[in-house]
Amino acid sequence: MKRRSGYLVGETGGRDRWMVSYTDVMTILLILFVAVAAKAVQTPPKPAGSTEASGDALQNAKTVLESRGIRPSLEARGLVISLPQAILYPSGEDQVSPEALPLIGEIAAVLRNLPNKVTLVGHADPVPIHNGRFRNNWELSAARSLRLLELLTSRYEIAESRLAVSSLGSYSPRSSNSTAEGRAENRCVEIVILNETPAS
Repeated sequence: MKRRSGYLVGETGGRDRWMVSYTDVMTILLILFVAVAAKAVQTPPKPAGSTEASGDALQNAKTVLESRGIRPSLEARGLVISLPQAILYPSGEDQVSPEALPLIGEIAAVLRNLPNKVTLVGHADPVPIHNGRFRNNWELSAARSLRLLELLTSRYEIAESRLAVSSLGSYSPRSSNSTAEGRAENRCVEIVILNETPAS
């Protein structure tokens, strides 16, 4: 036996003991590398701006709105809430009816819980209007979208930076204009909660 640094080490056992320690270290390193590699290939969390994450939020918003008697539809562009002219505005006018405020308040409550951008899209039927204020249905539908934007920002405190206004007039009908029912459905404003959240 030889004494080496205060320890008795056998003539043939010292090298083997060192090899065992080296093997243990290599095993630990191998486990560490495997763990790191496994973590690297895991599915990353959904980023804030992803359409998949936004889709989940829009589905939840749809459920909430439906529980309040509102019937939105999920489309590729986002969650679409179609509000008929007969509910929102007097015929030929762009001022929102007081009777429509509770409905708009329900929608605004949902909008406040989402970060998504929102587009207000005005639609009209092709029947010419007889109104000294608006030259055509395109101007009327644009004005109606703008009045709704002003209401959402002033009364319900939805940030202006989230909102945009669009007017399609009678050029993108949702139903046939050949019937009175179809024309009534085409006279509307859509609140479109876009299917993408802003990047953080």
